[in-house]
Amino acid sequence: MSMRFTAKARRGMVALAVVSGLALGATACGGGGGDDDKKPQRSSSASKSGGSQPDTQEGQSEEPLAELKGPSGLLLQITSAVRDSGGFVTVNGALKNDSGTEAVIPSALSGNETEIINNGLSLGGATLVDSKSKKRYYVLRDTDGRPLTTTGFSTLKAGDSIDVFLQFPAPPASSTDVTFQLPLFPSGVIKISG
Repeated sequence: MSMRFTAKARRGMVALAVVSGLALGATACGGGGGDDDKKPQRSSSASKSGGSQPDTQEGQSEEPLAELKGPSGLLLQITSAVRDSGGFVTVNGALKNDSGTEAVIPSALSGNETEIINNGLSLGGATLVDSKSKKRYYVLRDTDGRPLTTTGFSTLKAGDSIDVFLQFPAPPASSTDVTFQLPLFPSGVIKISG
């Protein structure tokens, strides 16, 4: 009798693990919330991007929420900040080189946390500041300590751009205006949708 109970318990645990995995996968792969039809409306200057186009870029709007000018002619355009039902906010945008020469991406954008620095160049130094709740939110990390943001870029040719994304824990639903901060760039206020 106890073997039968043990077998049923194991089947129940396996079923629970499968359902949890599917739910997590559906949440993580949700993209931009079904706004696929907006992607073709992007400006022609953004089509010069180098590298692959991550799926998380879907749902970007044409008009940026904020434009932040950094060193060496770098320009960060934030195009969307979407609250997800899973409890996080995904910020999408484009990092452009507006200078006439090749720009080396500064390592300071990764921040100064050892765990993030050990995983290579990224935008892991970014934060969202919710002044209403008086809290700062750092870029999320996966179980191996890698930041949930665009990684693996080191230079941008003159006039080129790359699509970028960053994921943060979501502030309370009552907080829609937050300040986006990235080392070496000025701060900018962005509106969270969703």
